[in-house]
Amino acid sequence: MKLLCSILSLLLLASVEPAISSLGSFDKIFSFGDTFADTGNGRIMNAKNKVPFDPTAKLPYGQTYFGRPTGRSTDGRLIIDFIAQKLGLPLVTPSLSENGNFSHGANFAISAATALNVSFFKDIPIASMLALDTTMKVQLQLFESLKPSLCSPAEACPSGFFNSSLFFLGEFGVNDYSFSILGMPLPQVYSIVPSVVGNITEATKRLINHGAKTVVVPGIPPLGCTPPNLFFFPSTDPASYEDDTGCLKSFNELAEHHNTLLRKDLEAIQKNHSSVQVIYADFFTPVIRMVKYPWKFGLTSDVLSCCCGGGGEYNFNITAGCGMPGATVCEDPSQYLYWDGHFTEAAHRIIAKRWLKKLKLHNEMIEAAYRYVNIAKDSA
Repeated sequence: MKLLCSILSLLLLASVEPAISSLGSFDKIFSFGDTFADTGNGRIMNAKNKVPFDPTAKLPYGQTYFGRPTGRSTDGRLIIDFIAQKLGLPLVTPSLSENGNFSHGANFAISAATALNVSFFKDIPIASMLALDTTMKVQLQLFESLKPSLCSPAEACPSGFFNSSLFFLGEFGVNDYSFSILGMPLPQVYSIVPSVVGNITEATKRLINHGAKTVVVPGIPPLGCTPPNLFFFPSTDPASYEDDTGCLKSFNELAEHHNTLLRKDLEAIQKNHSSVQVIYADFFTPVIRMVKYPWKFGLTSDVLSCCCGGGGEYNFNITAGCGMPGATVCEDPSQYLYWDGHFTEAAHRIIAKRWLKKLKLHNEMIEAAYRYVNIAKDSA
């Protein structure tokens, strides 16, 4: 009730445009992010740059749904794919596709993308090679370059053009912290969280200035549960691990710190933009629930292990990663949370369902608030 009253107060104080009444009202999706949202841009870049080995360009990647590799770092669909299908839209076209059809939006997400500029990582060993110039800033520039071609005639899109478009900004942050930890102690990594979150916040405002009316900004998943972090940063101290999950405490606390700051910033943006829907998408909770209660989701009890990998603890082996010689694939990926260190299609489906439920509830509450305002006007 308090939340509805807050929405009503905002609407009564401002002149706003009609809310989107249902999920089916969206006709375009514009997505930004990293590997969790990349539907093929990374693969296109690797092919263009003649990268000798790209595991996502060969089976078993894509085996579950597409039956072929698509550049997605999973066995099938990503969260953004499930959302597009639920909205009755085509899968979002990678923005780097040659002669791509962008009539229903575009996906600018690129694997290894960071929220911080790539120059931040230049002095960190290994990270300087992993961090590519595919940052959030670069993706926004790609959107701005494409934007004029979306309108007819080809010019700056008129006011209201993006009213029925759904924007996804993220998730960003995982690579920033994963690359930084290669050259910084964890307490020092905490010091960059405000900068990472600040860049995401500014990018959200930038999309709003371009006319975005619905912006979904995901947080980050529990970093202490990922097979790569569990593999690369083991501890001999049992107290370093959570009793109920087996995940690394300090890494999960870092993720929660990021998410707390991000939610706070998004609430401030929403307060200052009452005609826009700014929605925080919780990435942490659905994943941690799958880790804690795998049987509730039909997942294996060995929930922290990869479906596709080269053996060893957590089935994560850097010398025999998924798609490399020596790696094997589990019999049923739908029983696994993790594919190769990233999530399986089954996990993406569960997370997407939660986000769609929140998006639908958010729209329904806004619509209810408008009905209330209209009734009040009619009664005046």
